[in-house]
Amino acid sequence: MDSFIQTTPFFSTDHRALADRLAQFAEREVEARAADDEHDPDQALRDYVLLLAENDLLRYAVATPGQPFDLRAFCIVRETLSYSSSLADLAFVMQGLGTYAISLSATEHVRDFWLARARTGKAIAAFALTEPEAGSDVAALKTVARKEADAFFMDGRKRFISNAGVADFYTVFARTGTRSDGRAEISAFIVSARMPGFSVSEKTQMMAPHPIGELEFKNCKVPAEDMIGEQGDGLRLSLQTLDTFRASVGAAACGMARRALDESLLHGKSRQQFGKRLVEHQLIQGKIANMSTNLDAARLLVYRAAYLKDTGAGASTREASQAKMFATEAAGEIIDQAVQIHGGTGLVRGTAVERLYRDARALRIYEGTSEIQKLIIANQLLKE
Repeated sequence: MDSFIQTTPFFSTDHRALADRLAQFAEREVEARAADDEHDPDQALRDYVLLLAENDLLRYAVATPGQPFDLRAFCIVRETLSYSSSLADLAFVMQGLGTYAISLSATEHVRDFWLARARTGKAIAAFALTEPEAGSDVAALKTVARKEADAFFMDGRKRFISNAGVADFYTVFARTGTRSDGRAEISAFIVSARMPGFSVSEKTQMMAPHPIGELEFKNCKVPAEDMIGEQGDGLRLSLQTLDTFRASVGAAACGMARRALDESLLHGKSRQQFGKRLVEHQLIQGKIANMSTNLDAARLLVYRAAYLKDTGAGASTREASQAKMFATEAAGEIIDQAVQIHGGTGLVRGTAVERLYRDARALRIYEGTSEIQKLIIANQLLKE
């Protein structure tokens, strides 16, 4: 049993009750499904969205306009789900990532329509920012949206878009002009997967099961009312979304790392080498000690950042980047050591630590690489 959330002062009684409920839910519902994640990731993700909706968990992902977003609850859900299935975690997080800008700035009737459908699992969301030539450099976007009468017509491509081909709607960022300083004016739009001119041009095969691909817009008509906020608000909305959810990537990393540590302890207690259990060898004990310490440090950084965001007790941008960077890097190291402890068994396709080894690698890249997080941390320190 994990006691971190029950014994750490970052959490309320409701958070602790949620953690207990989620642990039982994941063991009962998610563990049994996780073995089939790789067979058909698209269908598995759809099934997870429905499962999360049926258990009223998507309300922790889809923000309610006018109410504070509970980032600690969101992180607790992500950590618990990723312990069992990174695909279940993806199903959860994308409902939040793909709707957050909508909850902040979309026209009321458009906002309420999509948020209600996302919260009940009737529509799957996606967040379309990255392009072939624009990753961390958001201002380098080349997808354009030109206004004609009461609509915008969009042309361009998006790359590495999670839920591509599965999502019912996408929050899309595109250039709508040029600012006075010469940089791109970026705006945000809701694009239904049924809109003429929209297509999924490629499904990308990744090292771990993950519905992802490329989007193409060819004179795709987007009603003006489906712009999120005002023209030019896109950059602010994209950065605000990423800043809000950044620490939760660290929470997912902690869930994977915690599973790797648990698997290592179980294996080490049952495996005999040189006449004694593996965990009785001092070199293995040293690995386990480092894994446990790094995991605790990562969780403390993640939930400190979430606590600061929730309570407004202090600036949280630097802390979120520290949490994301440290937790994802630590998870990679912890899982690598778990594979080492398992020996040859850790290399067998389908074992828990082998799956974790593939699942965890992307965390150090998406939503801002570790290198980008270092720049954010340094810039924030220089401002203080």
